[in-house]
Amino acid sequence: MRLTAYWEGGYHVRIPARSFEVVSDEPPEFHGEDKGPTPTELFLASLVACFAMAVAYAARKMGVALPDLQVTVDGEYEGLRFSALRLGVHSTLPRAELEPLVETARTYCYVSNTLLSSPRLDVVIES
Repeated sequence: MRLTAYWEGGYHVRIPARSFEVVSDEPPEFHGEDKGPTPTELFLASLVACFAMAVAYAARKMGVALPDLQVTVDGEYEGLRFSALRLGVHSTLPRAELEPLVETARTYCYVSNTLLSSPRLDVVIES
């Protein structure tokens, strides 16, 4: 999988993804134009989106009717990184039925699994 960010000036970037386009920027207090979520907001959004999809997938796979679902994330900053992330899973489904879905979802969420074991990160200058 490959995505490319195109700088549009200031801190505004656009990222084409399939037939969609994601934009990112910084708020005015950080010298941006507030044209989209910040990169850290997109990072957290990818985590909650992936985990919510994984819970929904687990429910379908296990034949559980999921009436509703919300996944929240709280990120704690430490310098220029997150030192802690906390996912909260909320549903009116009884806790005894939700817990196995959440445990199964943990095995399916690409984003949370990536965070559990840091990938190698290479930064190269491409000609």
